Amino acid sequence: MTRALKAVIHSAGRTYCRAITKSEYDTQKFRRINERPIEYRFTFEAIRIACPKTVLDVGTGESALPSLIRTCGPVVTAIDNVTDYWPAGMVNRHFHIKDEDATKGISGKFDLITCISVLEHVHAHDAAVASMLGALNPGGYLALTFPYNEGKYVANAYALPDAGYGRELPFVAQIYSRRELDRWFGTPGVHIVQQEYWRVFSGEFWTVGDTLKPALQTDRDSLHQLTCLLVRKEGSQ
Repeated sequence: MTRALKAVIHSAGRTYCRAITKSEYDTQKFRRINERPIEYRFTFEAIRIACPKTVLDVGTGESALPSLIRTCGPVVTAIDNVTDYWPAGMVNRHFHIKDEDATKGISGKFDLITCISVLEHVHAHDAAVASMLGALNPGGYLALTFPYNEGKYVANAYALPDAGYGRELPFVAQIYSRRELDRWFGTPGVHIVQQEYWRVFSGEFWTVGDTLKPALQTDRDSLHQLTCLLVRKEGSQ
């Protein structure tokens, strides 16, 4: 391909990208403040603690998270189960996404793996967590966030009688509990180094009741609906 042709193609591509971003800017509407400020703050704190050279983001979707992590220095890989989870197809305009199903194994080894507000939608969550732990280098870290209740697992928060939203969504939002954490991280050489509990709604479970403004950090014995976990795999990096 000649240099002149490349220049024409790149110019056309930049023009298209500017048109798309301008359209998104013009049509944006406020919906609600969600849990991402909590989760992304936790993610970048995990990067500060782990000081990783390599990071894997699992279940990226259309978010810009891998691009933001890349600005912190690490070499970043992003995966999503595009074929099965996005039947209409999915294009992330912020970062390259590998079509890979974490429940069936993960290729490569990483110093830090992030899975932010994703695991609750994965039916085979035991397999997904095992794959992520298996893809960590010795001494590596796993950062997870998801709806949580210390004492009770709920198969789908969106199906609860008092759910505030989500009934129309084609996927579930599981609420995990201490029982799942003990099963995932109860093996030798793996331990939770940090866990945060957040109260996002006024009700007992995720989406139930009014959204708190702002959300409140609590503890395991107080009302909460969201957790942020940092897990470490023993060994030396």
